[in-house]
Amino acid sequence: MNRKLMNQKKTITLEINQERYERDILTSDLLLDVLRKIGFTGAKPGCLNGDCGACTVIMNKQPMKSCLLLAIEAIDTEIITIEGLNNTPIQRAFVEHFAFQCGYCTPGFIMNGTALLLNDNDPSPEKIKTWLSSNICRCTGYKEIEEAIRSAIDTIKINK
Repeated sequence: MNRKLMNQKKTITLEINQERYERDILTSDLLLDVLRKIGFTGAKPGCLNGDCGACTVIMNKQPMKSCLLLAIEAIDTEIITIEGLNNTPIQRAFVEHFAFQCGYCTPGFIMNGTALLLNDNDPSPEKIKTWLSSNICRCTGYKEIEEAIRSAIDTIKINK
């Protein structure tokens, strides 16, 4: 690809957590980097190749790895970051079930779990495992994370 095309400046508008942000970017800027420059630092740079999921955000109700997306690909989408969630059942369940250790991967898991519940309000244990398999935790086991997701599902069912 032509290097000049990759580094063109462009003004874009992104909808993040139901607010609009206009920014001047390079066409080669990653969504992760633009989010962090705006101030949304919950999406973490981990592997930077899509393996770990620490950078997961929700885009149009789907979990997306922001380290794999160019910011210009997010134009005309609805982006939710961990900062856009406020005291959700999944967040509370992660605390109650000790589903984190260092916490670096936690926002990605919460975003992935939230996206799962946006798409299926009663996922099977197998589906939960499948969705969580796109994220990596290097500190702890996945048992507590799966329990937190199942607990959040139960809380949501009770509150309906």
